Amino acid sequence: MTRTSTCVYHFFVLSWYIFLNCYISQQGEDRRKSKVFLNGGQWKYLTFLNLFLQALFYGVACLEDVLKRAKGKKDIKFITAFRDLLFTTLAFPISAFVFLSFWILFLYDRELVYPKALDGIFPVWLNHAMHTSILPFSLAEVILRPHCYPLKKKGLALLAVASLAYVSRVLWIYSETGTWVYPVFAKLSPVGLAAFFSLSYIFSVGIYLFGEKLNHWKWVSEVTLRQSEGPGSEDAAVLSGPSRLGFLTSIRRSQHSSLGVTNSRLAERSRSRGEVCQQLAFGLDCRLGSPGSPAHRPSLQI
Repeated sequence: MTRTSTCVYHFFVLSWYIFLNCYISQQGEDRRKSKVFLNGGQWKYLTFLNLFLQALFYGVACLEDVLKRAKGKKDIKFITAFRDLLFTTLAFPISAFVFLSFWILFLYDRELVYPKALDGIFPVWLNHAMHTSILPFSLAEVILRPHCYPLKKKGLALLAVASLAYVSRVLWIYSETGTWVYPVFAKLSPVGLAAFFSLSYIFSVGIYLFGEKLNHWKWVSEVTLRQSEGPGSEDAAVLSGPSRLGFLTSIRRSQHSSLGVTNSRLAERSRSRGEVCQQLAFGLDCRLGSPGSPAHRPSLQI
């Protein structure tokens, strides 16, 4: 996809998320609907926090597109790095987590996460806008643009900080109001809550690693192809500037890591083969009666 098409797509998705955030905020002014937002407001729900996060990310993506197209600036490394960091560590993992966790609990028992009484407050299209369309938009972003992933320690640390911050807010709301953000929490014991939060973080880590693999799988072949086509190709603009440099750096990092693992495995195999060869050689010497074998050792006579 060309740079113009990507810019138009980012602007469309940004407008969609701005509309959703404004529409939901207006629903809070209705007395009947405002009961849903008691004891913490709309920002106590991870769904609404995710909608705001997506709007923030696509706003940064649009800003980068405009700066590159209007002024032809290539030295906007800070914005590009912030865009990649925001998407890889928060926007993609959280959107996928909201999608998967919501629909798993909804299909199991919707009363645990989205009681049927909410159908009269939020229309069906809004439910799918909040919990369904978020994942296709994130997957499309992976396909349209390469993103430079940070070191795993850094990325997982940022994801852990965000998870801990939300869990702390949930517990604080319960301590202040005596009500849980989601009905599923009321069904769990303290040990069950600890296990639920821990498994949720592990689940989000799996999503993070999946996104990294998906990004690498999609763009490593594209980088090779566009390098062979040369800088004059139209599609090479997608990987120009800081995005290309950062992505190539991440590829080299992963290749060096894979090379280190391969070399260690080869060394282990070489050592094991050497030991086997030594054992076979010793057995052969014993059979042939070499000087080092028991057959040629002088016997002691008294």
